[in-house]
Amino acid sequence: MFIRQLKYLVTLATEQHFAKAAEICNVSQPALSSAIQSLEAELGLALVKRGRRFLGFTEEGERVLGWARQTLAALENMRQDASASQVGLNGTLRFGFIPTTLPIVGLLLGPCRAKYGEMSYTVRSLSSEAILRQLDEYEIDIGFTYLDERVQAGFEVLPLYRERYFLLSPANKAGESRRSAVQWAALANLPFCLLSTAMQNRQVINAAFRRAGIQPNVVLETDSLLALHSNVQHAGMYSVLPHSLLSVLDDLKERRVRAVRIEPELTREIGLITRNKPSMQPLVTAMWTEAVKLDLQHQFDSLLSGSKRVAV
Repeated sequence: MFIRQLKYLVTLATEQHFAKAAEICNVSQPALSSAIQSLEAELGLALVKRGRRFLGFTEEGERVLGWARQTLAALENMRQDASASQVGLNGTLRFGFIPTTLPIVGLLLGPCRAKYGEMSYTVRSLSSEAILRQLDEYEIDIGFTYLDERVQAGFEVLPLYRERYFLLSPANKAGESRRSAVQWAALANLPFCLLSTAMQNRQVINAAFRRAGIQPNVVLETDSLLALHSNVQHAGMYSVLPHSLLSVLDDLKERRVRAVRIEPELTREIGLITRNKPSMQPLVTAMWTEAVKLDLQHQFDSLLSGSKRVAV
């Protein structure tokens, strides 16, 4: 059994296509198929369902795939540890961020980047469910996501801040400059642009509207925070966004848009999660150590004046 055979198997699972997997592994498709067949012969098991195209893994194949992912992850940890003892940390740390936290990636990675200049990073925009799945399947190393009992069970968790929400409004609307806060119930007739209903952030906002007994007037839905911001600034719409975004909205200072607190406040806890095991891989440990020093809560809260909060 060779490490490359395990790599081929894991890549095939990710790509779900023999030709694409072979291209990523820099081998021909026959070479990849032959290597996997040799692994099957060595184990005495059929791992892959074969037809004219890739049809998935057998039950035995799924179990072997799990071991293959763990083996490759352990090998990478060994390489990182050996490298750190010689020339300092280097390698790639793989992140999964829920979409609403992507604008603040730099705040999280900046301190680690400053201390460990040889490290590199990949950042994927993933749902909270996808983050859990990809952590379990060794496809990412760290998740940045909502924290709840389901998430925390079986993972190492580092809470970083509680997300709060605000109304982003066009600054040129009459009366906007005089308001410091608004009630959810007062938002019924505003033209809204909001994140799509499949996103967890939107589900929290919908629940707040339901509790206030109103149905929002949603003119536009999107999965892009940039699109929401653009439509508030240029199309006269309104949006509800997490207060962490205030740290990157420079046009607030230029009064092109305005942030208004919504009361009573909703909060959701957000933080880092990684696989729970006796010792973290060196790159994860480095990131974790720097993240512990951050005070994102104070940084974000200072951009909004205090008000009554309701945890959800």
